[in-house]
Amino acid sequence: MPCIYAVVNQKGGVGKTTTAINVAANLPDLGKSGLIVDMDPQGNTTSGFGIDKSRLAGSVYNVIIEAADVNAIIRPTGVPGLDILPSHRSLAGAEIELIGLPRRERRLVYALDMLRHDYDYVIIDCPPSLGLLTVNCLVAAEYMLIPIQCEYYALEGLGALTHTSQLIQRELNPRLKIGGIVLTLFDPRTTLAWQVAEQVRSQYPEETFRTIIPRNVRLSEAPSHGMPITQYDPASRGAVAYHELTKELISRGAAANHHELTKELIAR
Repeated sequence: MPCIYAVVNQKGGVGKTTTAINVAANLPDLGKSGLIVDMDPQGNTTSGFGIDKSRLAGSVYNVIIEAADVNAIIRPTGVPGLDILPSHRSLAGAEIELIGLPRRERRLVYALDMLRHDYDYVIIDCPPSLGLLTVNCLVAAEYMLIPIQCEYYALEGLGALTHTSQLIQRELNPRLKIGGIVLTLFDPRTTLAWQVAEQVRSQYPEETFRTIIPRNVRLSEAPSHGMPITQYDPASRGAVAYHELTKELISRGAAANHHELTKELIAR
């Protein structure tokens, strides 16, 4: 079974899609195969890999609404070892269409259960909201990866996200956990950035990743060229930071799995 991360924050502009793209793109370099799922109707993850959404024969919309075969929709990215389940603008209406469907919160779970390829990781880019699409992501995921920008109101909305995740844990997905909080858009020249980083670390010392993602022009430019930062400018500060973050994420996952296995063995 793959390790499934939902990259989630209902607050926009926090580097959510940038984080999803560049963590996923680093996985093959670290010996891990990956699938990135674009659940955002804006489709920025899809276009961020240079895929023309208007030419797609199918998308994640067809998978969750029409129960299309996910294996027929998945396509390769320009990164060897990384595939994508692309998005399309039709997904914007899925929130309403899902209401009338059976088991509406589990449509993505069923799709991922049908995967024929053995991926090591599935990275889900969630929409910037707490609607049914995001609920589908959180029900399918094992971990939440939460980007928080190092700016004013950084922790705004985290309480709502935590409350939603607790409801999902109780009612739909008891295995859902916080896989980590990522500090993004960090500008070391400002006192505010340091204050926010300190505040987040003090409130979430165990959950916050050591690696901080800097505010970096090259990270902003890469999507317009249809490339992850690993291909656009692998020597940039942003590329180095996301490489280190992905290493840390893999290491944390391995440690968590070891802990769970130990608990299981003790229980026996």
